[in-house]
Amino acid sequence: MSKLPGLLAIQVDDVKVRDYLLNADNPQNSGKAGLFTRFGFSRERWAELAQALGRHPVVNDVVSIASSSHGVKYVVQCALQTPDGRNPCLRSVWIVQPGRPGPRLVTAY
Repeated sequence: MSKLPGLLAIQVDDVKVRDYLLNADNPQNSGKAGLFTRFGFSRERWAELAQALGRHPVVNDVVSIASSSHGVKYVVQCALQTPDGRNPCLRSVWIVQPGRPGPRLVTAY
C-alpha cells in the first residue's frame, strides 16, 4: 500500500463539504449527508468533516489509482475520525491534476 502523494498540499473545498457532502437537500448527494450525520458530523459544523477528510489520507493508505484525461484519481480507504468516536471505514477520492498544487478532494462515501 502507498500514501497519497502531496499530503502537505491537500485541498478540501469548504463548498464541497458544506453544500454537497453535508447537504441533505442536494439531489446529487446520494444519501451521503445522512451517512455523515449518523457519525456526528453536521452542516453547521462542516469544518469538522473537512478536517477529518484532510487527515484521512494521512492515516490511511491508497487502495486504488486510475489515470484519466482529468488527472490521476486516488481512492483512500478506512478509518475516518468522527465526532462520535465510531470511526467507520470509509473511502475518500482525490484527484491530482497536472499543473495544480496538491491533491483535491473529489468525494467521500
